[in-house]
Parts: sequence; structure tokens; C-alpha cells
Amino acid sequence: MKSRRKMMEAAALMLAGGTAAQAQTGAWEPKKASAGGPIRSGHLLFLSGIGGWYPERRPKAGDIKQQTADALEIMKSSLAKAGSSMANVLKVQVSLVEPETNWEPMNEVYNTYFPTPRPVRSYFGTTGFRRKGQLLQIDCIAYVD
Repeated sequence: MKSRRKMMEAAALMLAGGTAAQAQTGAWEPKKASAGGPIRSGHLLFLSGIGGWYPERRPKAGDIKQQTADALEIMKSSLAKAGSSMANVLKVQVSLVEPETNWEPMNEVYNTYFPTPRPVRSYFGTTGFRRKGQLLQIDCIAYVD
């Protein structure tokens, strides 16, 4: 009889698009998409670390609305290259500097990028990022047919 852990691992593998043979041997590996960023596993796409401010393109830091729009445009483009769209986003996680002041303007822009029903979302406050002046970072999980 299989252990509960092995049964759960096999079930997760099958849900992620693996086969029964791969579940038994543990040979399954996620596929990296050739779209330049997302990692695809079965019908799921994982995008991470989309920042909203790049000094080489936007020399002025501190505009949360512009950084949100930039990050979501990058997300939209990456999803399209991988055969998906913003309508297929299931979950979003936002890391936000100074959420007390940046949440409302970020949310205002965010809501214009996702059709209803919007994806589930979590966020957390952070003290900063590697790039000085960056105010947010966005991750998402989407599906592709």
C-alpha cells in the first residue's frame, strides 16, 4: 500500500498534467515555455517577479499607478506569448511598498486590467526591492487551453 504522501504527490502530479506512468516513476518535470518568462506545467502558467519600474525605460521612480500599469502590461504580453490572457489568470500576488498609501492607486489601475470575475488575490507589504524606487512586484498563475 502506498503512503499517504506518495498518493498525494501522485494526485498533484496528475492535476498538473502529468501521466499515471510519470506519477509512479516520479519522472515528470515542468516544461519551460519558450515565451521568455512563464513556466508551464500542464495547463498552468506561472509568472513571477514582474516589477513595475525599470530605470532604463522610466527614469522617474515613485509613480505607483504607472508602475502598476507597466507590470500588468508585461504580464499581459507574457501571457499572450504563452497562449493565454488576463482573463485566464487564476491567482495574483502583489508585493507592495508602503501599502497604506499605495494600495488604493494600485488597485484603481489593477481593476482595469482584469475582467470580472477577477482572479483571487493576495498581497503583502514590503520594505523595498533590489531596484531602488520600485514600488511593487506581481506574480500570477494562469491557465492555458
